[in-house]
Amino acid sequence: MARIEHVEILMVDLPPAVERVDAIQAFVSQETPLVRITDSEGAEGVGYAYTIGTGGPAIMSLLERTLAPRLIGREAEEIEAIWRDLLFATHATAVGAITSLALAAIDTALWDLRCRRAGLPLWRMAGGAQPSVPLYTTEGGWLHLPAEALAEDAAEMKARGFSGAKLKIGKPSIAEDRARLAGVRAAVGEDFRLMVDANQAFDLAEAMRRADMLAEARVDWFEEPMPADNVGAHARLARHSRVPIAVGESMYSQAQFKDYLEQGAASIVQADVARIGGITPWLKVAHMAEGFNVSICPHFLMELHVSLVCAVPNAPLLEYIPQLDAITTSRLDIRDGRAHPPEAPGLGIAWDWSEIRARIVPGTHHNFGEGGTHATHGHGHRAEA
Repeated sequence: MARIEHVEILMVDLPPAVERVDAIQAFVSQETPLVRITDSEGAEGVGYAYTIGTGGPAIMSLLERTLAPRLIGREAEEIEAIWRDLLFATHATAVGAITSLALAAIDTALWDLRCRRAGLPLWRMAGGAQPSVPLYTTEGGWLHLPAEALAEDAAEMKARGFSGAKLKIGKPSIAEDRARLAGVRAAVGEDFRLMVDANQAFDLAEAMRRADMLAEARVDWFEEPMPADNVGAHARLARHSRVPIAVGESMYSQAQFKDYLEQGAASIVQADVARIGGITPWLKVAHMAEGFNVSICPHFLMELHVSLVCAVPNAPLLEYIPQLDAITTSRLDIRDGRAHPPEAPGLGIAWDWSEIRARIVPGTHHNFGEGGTHATHGHGHRAEA
């Protein structure tokens, strides 16, 4: 083992390659906090999180003023202890997205460091359950797109070997959502999976009405039908619906998933490694879901989730939405519609540091501990002007 000697934090802003609109919001930009940790033997690990356009400065402030300084001198292998100590240090602001996203950037860096030191890829280090996973696409299913575009994209992805497509729903009338689904189904046939995502747009009564329509459309799951904090409503909907209910991207702790599983309120959980606080809690949710015979199909972050879904036995699908192409030289390994996890030690993400440094949001770049190249300022840490 080796102690943490240096921590670097920064944030870049990545506009999405395509317009992304759902029933309640638009994906404005991907603020991407990055954390690079170096131990006393010179080994490094890099982790990250993301937003959809707001909150990034708050995450960076929490990292700068509260979390990153606490890492210096800690044993890097004691990931569980570090995660719990940092959570306790922020317990007055948890559970919530800002804290979880900050924790995730650190936790994923520590796992990257651990795997690199061991010479193992993350998917093997975290379990090694399956060597590849089928893909489904969301990138061509956004709500603002015309029905013809939805059908064309789904047919193209089927031709590429993908297992399914996810479409955003939440048009003002059920008839319009029904027509859009029918057009896609006609284009891809019955042997292609279709999932839908309402992004928490409905109340219980409307979710029940849409669920009946979705069953007729032979949909594989109904994602985020209502606000995620209403567990009881989801339990009622799950008892009513012939379509499996999927939730999780808007949940930020293991305990929230426990409540859903205990009440039978979801058939698929969609824990997001960034929003739940990192790899450490993500694996706990995945194995807890396995105990309830429930699948985990994570939200976003395919470049990282590909390794996690291959680490556990109850992850049947991976969502395809490219997010890091602008700042990495690695790409998702796709063969015949299946994603294969990286075999390189660590997360397997090859960061393009020249591009990253060209995109740093001013005021977000700071260094802590030994080995930095910038002068020490205020809070006992090194900061780049």
